Amino acid sequence: MSSFTKTALAFPGVLLITPVLREDARGNSLTIYNEEEFTELGITTRFVQDYASFSKKGVVRGLHYQRPPHAQDKLIRPATGKVLDIVAVYDQTSPDFSKYISVELDAKKGEMLFVPGTYAHGFCVLNDEGALVEYKLSDGYHPELAGGARWNDPLFAITWPMSDPIVSAQDAAWPLLTKD
Repeated sequence: MSSFTKTALAFPGVLLITPVLREDARGNSLTIYNEEEFTELGITTRFVQDYASFSKKGVVRGLHYQRPPHAQDKLIRPATGKVLDIVAVYDQTSPDFSKYISVELDAKKGEMLFVPGTYAHGFCVLNDEGALVEYKLSDGYHPELAGGARWNDPLFAITWPMSDPIVSAQDAAWPLLTKD
């Protein structure tokens, strides 16, 4: 029996992964990652780094990406809390350029999002207690290849659940994207 179900989302390769929650009188348990089962789901990424961030309610992190040859596939999951996760197409050669999808991820459900390195990624925290978000990454951080799009870039026109989020200086300073 598989420990996961997957749901393909609107962009190629972007998958919602839901672990099977096993419950009994003690509480519950779930598998977070199993290489063999992920391969059966079509995810053959070799993850080389785990990363985590804690954010307060109202924080927006992203939209971040890293360019080839060190583009980062990501497996994202809130270990605590609830987030609105955003995946955006920043590649101007893509027919989906400037489109995005949003997915609410809830730690209580164990939900995860697999995001190939060809997309920009960001999230905002929805719950009062904040959220601890964990990432599995396919490559390390290379600052010379890091990029981003501003959270409120009018080209994406993302519908965030707040109008004045808490953002880092870096995330506020990304240049606005343009259609060439």
